[in-house]
Amino acid sequence: MSLEKKDTTEDELSAWRKERGRKRERRKQQQEKAGDEDEFAALTRTLNNVSNHNGIIDEVADPSDNDASDDVPFMPLAKRKKLEKEALISTMAHRRRHIWMADVETENGGTSDAENSGETVAKKSAENDDSDQKNDGPNENKNPDPKKVESLLDSATALQETLTEEERAEKLRKEEESRIMKEASKVQTNALQAASELAKGVQYTDSMPSTWTCPRFILDQGEDAWEKIRKEWHMEVEGVDVPPPCKRFVDMKFAPPILEVLKRKGIKKPTPIQMQGLTVALAGRDLIGIAFTGSGKTLTFGLPLVTIALEEELRMPLLPGEGPIGIILAPSRELVRQTYEVVTEFCDEISKTPGYPELRTQLVIGGESVKDQLMTFQTQGVHSVIATPGRLRDILKRKAMNLNNCRFVALDEADRLLDLGFDEELGEIMNNFNHQRQNLLFSATFPKKFQDFARDTLIKPIIVNVGRAGAANLDVIQEVEYVKDDVKIPYLLQCLQKTAPPVIIFCERKGDVDDIHEYLLLKGVDAASIHGGKEQEERNEAIKDFKAGSKDVLVATDVAAKGLDFPQSIQHVINFDMPSEIENYVHRIGRTGRCGKTGVATTFINKSCEETTLLDLKHLLKEARQRIPPVLMMLDDPRDKNGGAGCSYCGGLGHTVVDCPKIDKNARQMASGRKDALATGDYGGDW
Repeated sequence: MSLEKKDTTEDELSAWRKERGRKRERRKQQQEKAGDEDEFAALTRTLNNVSNHNGIIDEVADPSDNDASDDVPFMPLAKRKKLEKEALISTMAHRRRHIWMADVETENGGTSDAENSGETVAKKSAENDDSDQKNDGPNENKNPDPKKVESLLDSATALQETLTEEERAEKLRKEEESRIMKEASKVQTNALQAASELAKGVQYTDSMPSTWTCPRFILDQGEDAWEKIRKEWHMEVEGVDVPPPCKRFVDMKFAPPILEVLKRKGIKKPTPIQMQGLTVALAGRDLIGIAFTGSGKTLTFGLPLVTIALEEELRMPLLPGEGPIGIILAPSRELVRQTYEVVTEFCDEISKTPGYPELRTQLVIGGESVKDQLMTFQTQGVHSVIATPGRLRDILKRKAMNLNNCRFVALDEADRLLDLGFDEELGEIMNNFNHQRQNLLFSATFPKKFQDFARDTLIKPIIVNVGRAGAANLDVIQEVEYVKDDVKIPYLLQCLQKTAPPVIIFCERKGDVDDIHEYLLLKGVDAASIHGGKEQEERNEAIKDFKAGSKDVLVATDVAAKGLDFPQSIQHVINFDMPSEIENYVHRIGRTGRCGKTGVATTFINKSCEETTLLDLKHLLKEARQRIPPVLMMLDDPRDKNGGAGCSYCGGLGHTVVDCPKIDKNARQMASGRKDALATGDYGGDW
């Protein structure tokens, strides 16, 4: 049996070897044959052979060839995919030609004669090729030449091949910028929405109701007259059902005590942002207000708050522990205190006028006693709360105050509050809402990413833009000087001689503030200083002395750069160093040249400044038609390569989003887990 098995095994092995030899021979012949013909034509012919007349591919195999799958020659994956794509395109074109020819046969009386169809196709092709001949049939425009039918994939491939190197590089640049913007523009999703609303999917479709109506004679003027006023005052308005602008405070129907305060302060007519912004806010609409520094944005959201509080108090007086009706949030304690003083002046005038109720406003900031801040709320109730986000969040967490009656929320310097460092605190405050409210967002620098976010979050928002977002005040004379680091402090004395006091000197670091303050005191200059490292009492005392005129110079970090206004006009602003972000520069120089008055801003630069920041400064000067120093003129302008487009992330004109320094800064902060602190921690997360 063993010998028989051995013979059988040898026979099977011999047969297998012969069969393998035949397979190798067939494979070699097929490879030689495939090499002699075009590969694309072979694959197309194969697909056409397995296609039925409807263009549907069925699996067909040759029954006589049991080893057909073994005879397919090797082909690289990339090349095979390319051939499959081309074959698919050819099959789709063939199917379109088949369907078109069937339609032609139907229109010609249903004949199935191939010659008639061929003659019709030839006739139509000839008529389409000759544009000068007259139309001989009614179907010429309805039936295009099948040879000219092109798929979207064909068009995209042809377009890509026709692009030049420059066009291809521009396309890649735009794709890269779009990718970076998508990653960088991640504003916290609940920054303006309550978590309960997001969880339940609550979406408000209508704006807040309002009892305010525009005067009849203004409504009768019509849209053309309103648009003429907007163009006259350079207002750009976006939104639906925009209320008309009003050129007088009387036409806005403010209470007589409010008009009396405006008259006493010397405010005779509204500014452009007030003409349109006040009517939008009084109508109960969500608003995004963008205007240059010193344009009167505080009154644009302060007066509607006072009006709403007065209306609610007349309707139903507040009891102890109730309120507020509205809140105003700002990033720094000094700015919050200034806004509080403005609102309180109007509320006090209303309270002491016979026939009007008492309106109470509460200041809520860090560095002061929480017990004192809650006293009025617990004993009488408050109508308005002006606060920094950190302290208000702390009070709400303690359940010492609630927002059940709040229907009005205004964010001053909204881009700063929505940015890293404040977005979490703002989101936690919004989580205390369980009902709809009116949202007003204001800033002089409002990057596009925040505008897009606000459009998606607010309810039918109206955007009022007076000038470009991030543009410098045209009433400020900007001077840029190249000064080395070792001579900056002595050179300050020479710069102080340019104008009469008062003067503000801005620095990036707290240590520089202390050094300059000490140097000026030694030289006999009456100076005060503030920064985030000082106690709140020292900061309040410095601002108070400077506003009273007992101090000629104020040395400060960017804690005093945003929003602060002073009774006496600031004559001169000196930037001891160039800020790393151009929007901080805009806010710094905005402390002068306010309310239509002219001011001077001097900025020290040297080789330690970032090139992107200097390019932003160069284009800011060019936009304001200011003198550009030679040291800035020598810098290469990358905007020549990208068609003049600036950064869509921070609004800088001298760089693109690919080179944006703010993106790198925010990425470092998120990686380190720290909150943002503008200019070395002066008021990021300020209480």
